[in-house]
Amino acid sequence: MNLSFQKMFFAIATTFAFFAIFVVARSILIPISFALLISFILLPFANRFEKWGVSRMFAALFAILTTVLLLGGGIYPISTQIVSIAGEFSNFQEKIINVFAEATTWINSNMGIVPDLEKDELMGQLKNWISRSSGSLVQQTFSDSASFLAGLIATVIFTFLFLIYREGFKQAIILYFPEEKREKAFKMLKSIQMVGQKYLVGVILIVIIIGIINSVALLIIGIDYPFFFGFLAAILAIIPYVGTTLGSTIVVLYAFMTYDSLWVPIAVTITFWLIQVVESNFLSPKIVGGTLKVNALAAIISIIVGASIWGIAGMILFLPITAMLKVVCLEYEELKPIALFLGEQNIKDKRIEAKTLSKLGMKIKNWFSKKDIA
Repeated sequence: MNLSFQKMFFAIATTFAFFAIFVVARSILIPISFALLISFILLPFANRFEKWGVSRMFAALFAILTTVLLLGGGIYPISTQIVSIAGEFSNFQEKIINVFAEATTWINSNMGIVPDLEKDELMGQLKNWISRSSGSLVQQTFSDSASFLAGLIATVIFTFLFLIYREGFKQAIILYFPEEKREKAFKMLKSIQMVGQKYLVGVILIVIIIGIINSVALLIIGIDYPFFFGFLAAILAIIPYVGTTLGSTIVVLYAFMTYDSLWVPIAVTITFWLIQVVESNFLSPKIVGGTLKVNALAAIISIIVGASIWGIAGMILFLPITAMLKVVCLEYEELKPIALFLGEQNIKDKRIEAKTLSKLGMKIKNWFSKKDIA
């Protein structure tokens, strides 16, 4: 086997170039990536409006407006609880400081790290530090909010443009292929669209179902603002492997700071653990299923890389992007090793091997049975 250092160098250089582009152009690539995925899910709505005789531009506009109205109708009941929580922020801040001060003084009294450390003194220092850093915190919050709003507007605009010019984009991509391979290229683009569409539909259904289950469970336990915390945990669950733990931790900390009884945070912990078990073993396999068809190692690597490049947006986007990359790699002989690394072929091969061994065992058993009879 000959190893081509030239090809290896070009492959590594191309990979680094892609990552550099992702980092430098993140402000434009993130809304484009979200817009592309959203356009996949809005495409059936736009096609439906066009079948009713609406022009393509107004069909795209109506599809986006319908989605905004549905999201607004779902967010409105939660928004009232957000306003109430914002009004009680000072109380939450006081409870957080109190819990932190008690934990710190308890640890210090048992380990003797700082001599003569008093709880009141520590709380006073924490309050002074928060008041000094509040200006920079407000500035950072304003900056982040402005960036989020700009990204949201850009995502809506890009989604609208993708829906309007989708045929032109598709034809432009297909024309890059030789004429004898254009039908295959069209099928590849269709597969990429279906991967993104099924993934988004599955994620939305999971968020709705888990949000309702979380909210009802928190309502039964007696947690304040159950719908806000329930759907917050469900939305954070979009972030694979990390979001579920983060969402449940927020609710447990709130219950620990708000209620005197220790059984409330324990009940919340057990409830979220049971819901997570049901979601991981029953809901996600049935609803999302094998849409992504990406193995666990590739999924974890894509999440880590996405987080390091694009932050939370990368953790959400890089998993479906990896699945789409696998679809593209399957169409090229040179890139099929990458598709094999990303996919679940190893698991399938083991299942096939197990079936083969089972059949072989049955044949050997039947053969020995015949020998015994003879």
